[in-house]
Amino acid sequence: MKSVAIIGTGIMGSGMAVNFLKQGHRVFVWNRTKSKLKPLISLGASAVSSPKEAAVKAEIVFDVTANDRSSQSVWLGSRGILAGAGYKKYLIASGTFSANWIDKLAKICQQKKLTFFDMPMTGGRIGAETGAMILLVGGSQQKLKTIYKDLSSIAKKIAYFGKGGSGIRFKLVLNMIQSVHIVALGEALKLGKKSGLNLKTVGDYLSVQPGGVVTNLAWRDYQTEPKPINFSIKWITKDLNYAKQLAKNLPLPLLAQVYKKYLKALKKKHGQKDWTAINKI
Repeated sequence: MKSVAIIGTGIMGSGMAVNFLKQGHRVFVWNRTKSKLKPLISLGASAVSSPKEAAVKAEIVFDVTANDRSSQSVWLGSRGILAGAGYKKYLIASGTFSANWIDKLAKICQQKKLTFFDMPMTGGRIGAETGAMILLVGGSQQKLKTIYKDLSSIAKKIAYFGKGGSGIRFKLVLNMIQSVHIVALGEALKLGKKSGLNLKTVGDYLSVQPGGVVTNLAWRDYQTEPKPINFSIKWITKDLNYAKQLAKNLPLPLLAQVYKKYLKALKKKHGQKDWTAINKI
């Protein structure tokens, strides 16, 4: 059973740390805001002074920070992960970052002969807390197999997408279609209400057929605001922007319109609301 380090103990990172601890792993934690470490330390985690120290002490290192800027700050420099990592370590970027940054990071690790995976997650807060996430992986499939048992401490499924950078690309595709579903439900509810239909009946049936899981989630949260939130408007706006960067000149009008809608909500100071609240703004 390998030791792990969690760099960034927000909603997802703290859930991962707790589940690794429950399964008997030695867990090291680092966070920019030190007060967030206290609950994990009380459960048995060990705080480290820097991402570099985490990479020295742990066999598997997870970057679960918020965006490209925060990720770069924990990987690069004299106190970064790369300064402390050796060739036997498994280095994993688990946040949702841009494909450009992941490609650069993968190249650096390759040059240093370090094992690197992009491994964003899906499952949200509940998945992180219950150890039931799905890991979306890019990197060496052969080396991935050597840590399957360790990853099963935090995930119900490990989905392999191919070479480095493939996992983050799929995550951006996934977040795009999920956000489109959420906004589409909002418009369907408006049309149903204008047509004189019972709003609850419309929502109940759309969330079963043909909407599926995402529509069900959006309808549930439309009726009762989730507390705590699962995923914020601030972060889905960031992810959609990364998806737009990935698309470049590819015409994706739905992505453009949904991004515009979330960006407008963010500018109106709704960033800390759940992403499904877009239908009430």
